[in-house]
Amino acid sequence: MRISLNTSKWYDYPLAAFIFFTRLPVWKMHSPPSECYRRVVEYWPLTGWLTGTVMAAAYYLGYTYISPVVGAVTAVAARVLLTGALHEDGLADFFDGFGGGGRNRAAILRIMKDSRIGTYGVAGLVMYFLLLCATLTVFPASVGSLVIMIADPFSKMVASTITQMLPYARTEEESKAHVVYSKFRYLSGFLLLVQGMLPFVLLAVFRQHLFSYYSLMLLPMVVFYGLYLFIFRRLRGYTGDCCGAVFLLVELSFYLCAAFQYNNIQTIWM
Repeated sequence: MRISLNTSKWYDYPLAAFIFFTRLPVWKMHSPPSECYRRVVEYWPLTGWLTGTVMAAAYYLGYTYISPVVGAVTAVAARVLLTGALHEDGLADFFDGFGGGGRNRAAILRIMKDSRIGTYGVAGLVMYFLLLCATLTVFPASVGSLVIMIADPFSKMVASTITQMLPYARTEEESKAHVVYSKFRYLSGFLLLVQGMLPFVLLAVFRQHLFSYYSLMLLPMVVFYGLYLFIFRRLRGYTGDCCGAVFLLVELSFYLCAAFQYNNIQTIWM
């Protein structure tokens, strides 16, 4: 029996997002109606405020009191623990499905649903973590923490639009979470934009002379569009694994762009 959306309160939707995208025991305090989980992607960037802040705090403490490398690794580990490696699992499945034996749509879907990780998944995760941690060590502790707090929700906002641009590639019964995300309403789209863009206020207040807004936004959007075309041509639809992989790769491009700017064009304002 389905629970009607009419029984849902306004706070059920963000709570469902925190339950879905993190490992916080929010469900012990309140359990949202099952239908709320169809709209969790609308509040995905909001969860990024939490994961980004926790990640930034771990980065700052590890960087300041031990070393830049420890700060970067600690930050990544903190998010992995907080989310249960939800997105990293999607990235590994993405690499396995599209890079391994996935020669056609059916094979890609079959491989991505397999709980075992393959060679492409392991290699992809290792390269991703190495590049991510190396990039984070470029910044001073305070600047890196600020970049992290902006990158997480912004990248989730960008990645969430793939659920609107492509149909779901499986049926609801075949999905890992047994949830198919609903299409955004106009208000939902606006709130999603606010969630993803609001952290840029931190950049304007504290470090606006170091980075170009336009460049920081442009490269992740280009990467997102490239991934969208790739997924569309190979799969003709998205899966939850695709969402996690797109988020992490878009976020990585944000860090790479910020690191390039910090090292080369700190005084240029576009």
